[in-house]
Amino acid sequence: MSTKINSQILDKGGEVRDGEALDSQAVSTWLRDQGIDIQGEPTVTQFSGGASNWTYRLQYDNQDLILRRPPKGTKAKSAHDMVREYTVQKALKDAYPYVPKMVALCTDEGVIGADFYVMERMEGIIPRANLPKGVDLDTAQTRDLCTNVIDALIELHQVDYKQHPDLMSLGRGEGYCERQVSGWDTRYVKAKTPNVPSFALVRQWLGKHTPADSKTCVIHNDWRFDNVILDANNPTEVIGVLDWEMATLGDPLMDLGSALAYWIEEDDNIIMQQSRRQPTHLKGMMTRQEVVDYYLEQTGLKIDNWTFYEVFGLFRLAGIVQQIYYRYYNKQTTNPAFKNFWIIVHVLHAKCLKLIAQYEGEALFISHVQPHLQDRGIDAATIEQLPGPVQSVIKGILPKSYFVPAPHKSAEQTIK
Repeated sequence: MSTKINSQILDKGGEVRDGEALDSQAVSTWLRDQGIDIQGEPTVTQFSGGASNWTYRLQYDNQDLILRRPPKGTKAKSAHDMVREYTVQKALKDAYPYVPKMVALCTDEGVIGADFYVMERMEGIIPRANLPKGVDLDTAQTRDLCTNVIDALIELHQVDYKQHPDLMSLGRGEGYCERQVSGWDTRYVKAKTPNVPSFALVRQWLGKHTPADSKTCVIHNDWRFDNVILDANNPTEVIGVLDWEMATLGDPLMDLGSALAYWIEEDDNIIMQQSRRQPTHLKGMMTRQEVVDYYLEQTGLKIDNWTFYEVFGLFRLAGIVQQIYYRYYNKQTTNPAFKNFWIIVHVLHAKCLKLIAQYEGEALFISHVQPHLQDRGIDAATIEQLPGPVQSVIKGILPKSYFVPAPHKSAEQTIK
């Protein structure tokens, strides 16, 4: 790469979306009242990435700033907690160099109608489903990029959160894994629609295999390539990490498992390829197993059952996708991008069952399906609603024993 930055590869905002205009004059007045040195009135653009909070770029004559606010009409403030997001980043800044510098936090909804915060813009590349045109990495450079992204996650997990009270207050103590399994079980059931699987076997298996927390540390909870910023002059180097709204204190292996749910490999099925959000398919990227091996080697953590964390990550992602689809199904949103999200839920369900079958062994898997014959019949019926090519993909992922009548077992048969 040339040392001269190609502006075409930098992540930039676009036009502000209809109905999402920002009162920049009110923001400017408020910033000046806080003693922030801004000159002129800003050029305002909006970033398209991110399905939750709205993100704007404010280009003043002397400052390049980013403003984050929740969507209009948001009732669940905990899901769009600007104070928390700002506080986490401000507290992390000294210990973790990849956090943008915070400028100011506003909790007066009279300014623009919602809490918001402002931070300095970090100029660079955000690697989304594909690298920007003009960023051409060879296999060795791609491996360096992959390693550096994982290293940045490892570095986050090493932060001594006990040195800062604002980080200490994030957590709820031991039992993070158990709370996550229980919480996502409840959320999935609440968001289920008639055309998606019950996840009954998956939910039961996770509940029976939940480990004690491996350790407690700061976790990002939404670790993906499209949440990191790369140096435009050296696109293998991570210079920033974004989207801290779900950061908390928890188990780092749960963070890794959730991150790998988004990790689409070169030979994964076509449906997962079409829903890919990061460039992990490129030659030179680690496989999911290589990521796990590397992470454990670098951290020294030991695990008995990686399958649990991988299945949990996929189930959690299914819950996130289904919550979005639930809104579309119930006509709470008309965004056509969400129309086929139910198909992704089927793929994630099949991947969970395949992993469980590999862990348990086919014979045990058959006996474990026995208590869920009714659920299996209902789930199989939903598969028949899928388009033919999609059915083929799903049936190709599911364990063969899923379609074999289970031998008679007592109703008290349980998973080991």
